[in-house]
Amino acid sequence: MRRGVATLAVALLVVSTGCSAIGDVGFGARDPPPGGDTIGFEDGYWYDDPLNVTTDDGLNATERRAVVARTMARVEVVRDLEFEQRVPVEVISRQEYQSRSGGSSNSSAAYEAWNNQVWEALLLVGEDREVSATFDTIFGSSVQGFYSPARDEIVLISDSETPQLNTRTLAHELMHALQDQHFTLSGGATTQDAQLAEDGLIEGDANLVEELYDRRCGAEWSCLARPEGSQGGTPTDFNFGVFLTIFTPYSEGPALVEELRTRGGGDWSKVNEAYDNIPQSTEQVIHPEKYPDDVPTNVSVADRSNGDWHRFDLDQQTDTVGEASIYATFWANGQIDRSRTPYNYSHPLSAGWDGDALVPYTNGTHGGYVWKVTFDSKEDAREFRGGYVRALRNRDATVPRENVFVVPETDPFGDAFRVTRYGDTVVIVNAPSVAALSRVHG
Repeated sequence: MRRGVATLAVALLVVSTGCSAIGDVGFGARDPPPGGDTIGFEDGYWYDDPLNVTTDDGLNATERRAVVARTMARVEVVRDLEFEQRVPVEVISRQEYQSRSGGSSNSSAAYEAWNNQVWEALLLVGEDREVSATFDTIFGSSVQGFYSPARDEIVLISDSETPQLNTRTLAHELMHALQDQHFTLSGGATTQDAQLAEDGLIEGDANLVEELYDRRCGAEWSCLARPEGSQGGTPTDFNFGVFLTIFTPYSEGPALVEELRTRGGGDWSKVNEAYDNIPQSTEQVIHPEKYPDDVPTNVSVADRSNGDWHRFDLDQQTDTVGEASIYATFWANGQIDRSRTPYNYSHPLSAGWDGDALVPYTNGTHGGYVWKVTFDSKEDAREFRGGYVRALRNRDATVPRENVFVVPETDPFGDAFRVTRYGDTVVIVNAPSVAALSRVHG
């Protein structure tokens, strides 16, 4: 699911405003520190040096180097960490970014089919749409910039005809480079929930640094104005439910990082330590009080398939989607009041999650899945089951027998579902027909 360490715009609804910005004096007005480097000084520029640059017509090489250097120095001051080396920064248009990244998935056909079933179980991407295409639309229209640990470089995306540098986004991506230099951004998580949890720390740290950086602009620092944003609007095929899932780290991560700073007495020591003890679930990110002690339960699904049905021949056969993805499911399917902000991921329908395992199946032609979700209590499980069943009933599902629901074939999620609660656990079995349910999971 992960596509690099990127900055996402909030649902494309927030448009940066600003005008051409000009600093008031020349470059590098002050002497370097004794010894050549210190926090707050980078490549010849102090964090509070004014710059004489214009941004409305882009930046030449000298101007860009100055802006990057001063921004690096400012990130150091905010985060109290020293850069070990410079990072190349490229600014490209959104059109160029889309041409580079669109349809670039290197995943196998088997993995794509497997992943389609994961997102179908969440009632977020139906059988009429490929998950990879959904991701291409979301990332292609909302990514503001990204840092590549593999290439050790930053690319910023500009929505103006003349690519312009947004220093807030630059600060965010420079923070990712700083993280990589000190903590190594390995991206070792394998499940959807674990990836989002890991990103909760990474993006929470970077988002908080960007916010603290922004607070100093005008009050303490002279800052370049933000470039004009795109007025293109949201693509018609933009899947907000999927976006809401992958936006979790940006929305909920800063509160986790703030909590860690509070535990550390206001400094960054506990945040630094957290890179050696990455959050294990989005539950820990959404509810910082649960980090690090409330670890998720390891849930497994016994393979009870028969006939032509079997698990995918992949190294990873099971996914864990977690509390954040469940929240997005209920929000996108009308089970959460749309008048509340969608970026508050704590809700009774998804809270109380304790662990889950989602196993896609195939018979070579059709897909199915078994999704087993465990909760802290029977009542939490009962609420989850009720919300999922209501989402199916809202799709005109019929009920041929107890716990079995059939969504019409005309619906993108047109299948048979068996939704059963066993105490604090809910098991959802999906197949193309009622008869096939027992062959997927008897």
